[in-house]
Amino acid sequence: MRLTLRTNLAARVLMFCGVNTDQTVRSSEIAEATNASGNHLSQVIHKLQQFGYVETRRGRGGGLMLARKPEAISIGALFRDFEAEVPFTECFDAANNNCPLIETCRLNTYIKKALDAFYSELDEVTLADLVKDNCGLIELLDLNPANGVSCDRSRQASAAE
Repeated sequence: MRLTLRTNLAARVLMFCGVNTDQTVRSSEIAEATNASGNHLSQVIHKLQQFGYVETRRGRGGGLMLARKPEAISIGALFRDFEAEVPFTECFDAANNNCPLIETCRLNTYIKKALDAFYSELDEVTLADLVKDNCGLIELLDLNPANGVSCDRSRQASAAE
């Protein structure tokens, strides 16, 4: 199984915004910090805005910020939103399914169960879970380290468990 680049970038954008909560960030700052292509990032940010994860502003002083609190952003929902356009297998693509086994094959049932379990696990994870007390991530992505997004290293290990 492999996630699409767009899903990966969407998670990076939200983590960047999650570390820099309550401030407007520029896509160029995200691109530099996350080693992402500006063009790909623009497309992903547009989708994130359409799905209601971020708010965007154009022009001088423009940029983006989270549209919801990190605790209200489900990683499972994010992945579903971004992966929905790409069927996991031909079995799940009603428009382009040419498999002659579709009527008798049981594999698609097991794949669906596995995908449901995967997404169910991610439904329990929020953006806050990914960024809170993640000292390494904060050090990499914080735009204003002098303002000190709090990072309790003693809680970092327990948060990862």
